[in-house]
Amino acid sequence: MKQAVEAQVVTAHAELGEHGLKQILTDVIKEVKISIDKDINGADLLYTLLNAPWLKSLLKVYEFLQQHHRSPPSPVFPHTSALCHQVLADLRSVAEPSPEAQELHTLLRGSHFQALLSAHDTVAQKDYEPVLPPLPDNLPDDEEATRIVCLVKNKQTLGATIMRDESTGEISVARVIHGGLADRSGLLHAGDRIIEVNGYPVEGLDPEHVIQILAQSQGTIMFKVVPITERAVHNQTMMYMRAMADYNPQQDPAIPCADAGMSFRRGDLLEIVDQTDALWWQAKKLPSTSACAGLVPSSKLLRRKQKEFWWSQPFQPNSCIKTLSTVEEEEDLLAIDVKGVEADEEAFDSEELKEDEGDFSSSTDGVYLAGFRRSLRVCRRRWHSANQSCHARCATALANPYEEVVRYQRQPQDQHRVIALLGPSGVGVNELRRRLIEINPDFFQGPVPHTTRAPKSYEKSGREYHFISRELFENMMFNHRFLEHGEYKGHLYGTSLDAVKDVLSRGKMCVIDIEPKAIPYVRTHELRAYIIFVKPPCAERMRETRQNAQITPNYYVDRPFKEEDIQEIEDATRKMEMHFCQFFNHVIVNDDLQDSCLQLLTAVMRAQDEPQWLPVSWIRPTDQS
Repeated sequence: MKQAVEAQVVTAHAELGEHGLKQILTDVIKEVKISIDKDINGADLLYTLLNAPWLKSLLKVYEFLQQHHRSPPSPVFPHTSALCHQVLADLRSVAEPSPEAQELHTLLRGSHFQALLSAHDTVAQKDYEPVLPPLPDNLPDDEEATRIVCLVKNKQTLGATIMRDESTGEISVARVIHGGLADRSGLLHAGDRIIEVNGYPVEGLDPEHVIQILAQSQGTIMFKVVPITERAVHNQTMMYMRAMADYNPQQDPAIPCADAGMSFRRGDLLEIVDQTDALWWQAKKLPSTSACAGLVPSSKLLRRKQKEFWWSQPFQPNSCIKTLSTVEEEEDLLAIDVKGVEADEEAFDSEELKEDEGDFSSSTDGVYLAGFRRSLRVCRRRWHSANQSCHARCATALANPYEEVVRYQRQPQDQHRVIALLGPSGVGVNELRRRLIEINPDFFQGPVPHTTRAPKSYEKSGREYHFISRELFENMMFNHRFLEHGEYKGHLYGTSLDAVKDVLSRGKMCVIDIEPKAIPYVRTHELRAYIIFVKPPCAERMRETRQNAQITPNYYVDRPFKEEDIQEIEDATRKMEMHFCQFFNHVIVNDDLQDSCLQLLTAVMRAQDEPQWLPVSWIRPTDQS
């Protein structure tokens, strides 16, 4: 098929002359214009592309190169110096030369022009075609064809790895690294057998010895190779992945070549440029500053390693992979409640909400801000054990070594992304959420919570809360319809997925605060959560800002912060970052509430208006099994 298309293009080019491609482009644009008039999907985009100035300029360059290819430059006359002397003699023989003839005589006699003609003749009279020695008459029939490959050594690495066949001792090219010197030259390929390097036979040598020869080479490196007879054609598909684990090739004994490996950390974006090897991919880390790719373990290899004992152990400095924790560790982490230290986040800013007992709602200028509580967090540690399925789901999400992503620009008709704030208790998450909604309560909204308690005289179902029976609430719990839920003074409270979707369906931006266990519930193609991690400042700064703040070590009594409370906040922050940093889209250090609120507002608007890297499953959910 490809050959047929190429033949058609060549034929069209031959028939239409030197302006063949431009004529083809003109015809295609006319056809696309007709498609636009017929409202054919995608035709307008193609029309814009075909009319792009850069494409027309590129075609002009192509036309000139084709002209050069058809008639390469060659000297018209190899003895221009003699011709110049003949012209000078003719000019001197003129009795009354014209001013133009005198000017020409002066130009032709100039030393610079004479040197130029001399250089031209020297080049024109020399044959630069290589002179190949004749083939010997006694050449064996089974003699292998060899190739001499010369590469100029520079500061870049060669960009190829070698291996030795233990049975024959032959040295061959194992892989060519995408973007490296060998790859850009197009002269070395995986499978080529190396016979000599700079005149040294390498057959039988250890790969380390061959590398030493390469390292000691100066200027150029000359390879004598037996090229592979049949090179596989690989149709590589460019992929982008978000790393869900840390990796260090220098600490991985299984990598074929540690120097060719590329390290990455959780949350890094990787551009996968070569997947030829089922175990070792070639990738670039975005934003990329190097043309040369590096080796990274394939997702298949990492999943296999996760089943091995050494992979499932806690990370040690000398291990090659920073492990994801076991399910038991996840359950312990997900149940973090800072050992019962629950911060009164509103008191952190000395602007406490006026709350009656059990009243978790607020209002500003007549607009109710549902879902603010002194804290639903104070009762969370009672119900973590009842959500084992959530733990398993979170552990499953963490088990994937890579997450395929795609760059996505939100369209005006698309619903907004959920803004999910995450942070340890006492850091000010709920207060930041409240302030963000107060900036524009008609645009930023929180979901209306559900509760089993009876409504108060001034409350209306669906405004402050959805008031439902305990039986219905427990049924929703059983069917996993809550992002979070808990019990306070004998009553159940919870934030449902339906309440979040209701805010989004009305064209609003839903702002919620979550615990780590809710991460897999909000990272879906429906909610597309933009997760912002709020972390505390240094311990010294926390001591200053929490002097007048209160915490709730039990359900009824508040007390001032203590030194151990600050330490527990720091410990909880480290644990959240250790286990969940790959899910954070943005991080805010809540040093000053006013400044942090401005940072939050900027991040939120950026999440809606600027292109973002989203999981492929969010864009094409039907592709997922």
